[in-house]
Amino acid sequence: MKSYRKELWFQVPTRRAYLNITPDVGRCLAESGIREGLVLVNAMHITASVFVNDDEPGLHHDFDLWLEKLAPHEPVSGYRHNVGEDNADGHLKRQVMGREAVVAVTEGALDFGPWEQIFYGEFDGRRKKRVLVKIIGE
Repeated sequence: MKSYRKELWFQVPTRRAYLNITPDVGRCLAESGIREGLVLVNAMHITASVFVNDDEPGLHHDFDLWLEKLAPHEPVSGYRHNVGEDNADGHLKRQVMGREAVVAVTEGALDFGPWEQIFYGEFDGRRKKRVLVKIIGE
């Protein structure tokens, strides 16, 4: 069995964003040479997320509105964590959207269902953060 590891770095200029990182993960898979196995993609920061869903702008807008209703950024004084910080909402949003995605690799390709793509969700942006891609298989 082979193993491959790579870190992808992102710096989102806004507080929140959803980036389609499927092409980045696909390049990692090609570099790995693995034809059958699994890809783990996980956010290495506690105010960011990795998830699988549809790449449709209306859906991303809906995510943003829904998450802001669940865990509004303001008032920042409403969160105990925000003593000296302002990102408690980002921690909660990450908890809802998830830490990682695992995708099967079949015949050297990401084995998705219809419309599935891998996304990096940022909930406390404006600084550099990383995503781990770990691929195992043969």
